[in-house]
Amino acid sequence: MKFAVDLGPLLVFFIANKIGGLFVATAAVMVATAIAMAFSWFRERHISVMTIVSAVIITVFGALTLWLKDETFIKMKPTLIYGLFAVVLLGGLARGRSYLQLVLGSAVPDLPEAMWRKLTLNWGLFFVGMMGVNEVARRVLVTDDWVSLKVWGLPIATILFALSQARLLTPKAEKAPTPPEH
Repeated sequence: MKFAVDLGPLLVFFIANKIGGLFVATAAVMVATAIAMAFSWFRERHISVMTIVSAVIITVFGALTLWLKDETFIKMKPTLIYGLFAVVLLGGLARGRSYLQLVLGSAVPDLPEAMWRKLTLNWGLFFVGMMGVNEVARRVLVTDDWVSLKVWGLPIATILFALSQARLLTPKAEKAPTPPEH
């Protein structure tokens, strides 16, 4: 269900863009996000912080997009969200904290601190990279291609990156030998 709540608004955005263009898609994703949040609250009596932050940004940037009739604002939303995640994760590391551990620590209680720092650094840098990808894409791609990248490419890249990091979530990962460099 969480998967549907998270991806439902994205699919609505994609379909609405195909049917009516980016401004229709922007209005549709704003409504779909509100519905997804209500559904999440009704079903679980909980809405994740990430969902709330995303909803606020979608609402603000979506409203600016519609009010000013300027696609730039909704296209900047992923950059802002990725930037926010990068700042939180990397800023936490700079202060000696792994905020990723605070969020996921109960799921992997035996993971050493060094691995949490490595995971946090990896995710922080990944989000910096995703910011860059979105910034380049929003400037060089036509809107339909940017929408396709946002709906399909960026989530797939995130899933693939998450899978690449899964091996670090085992306590044995710290002890695994590293291959020699050539």
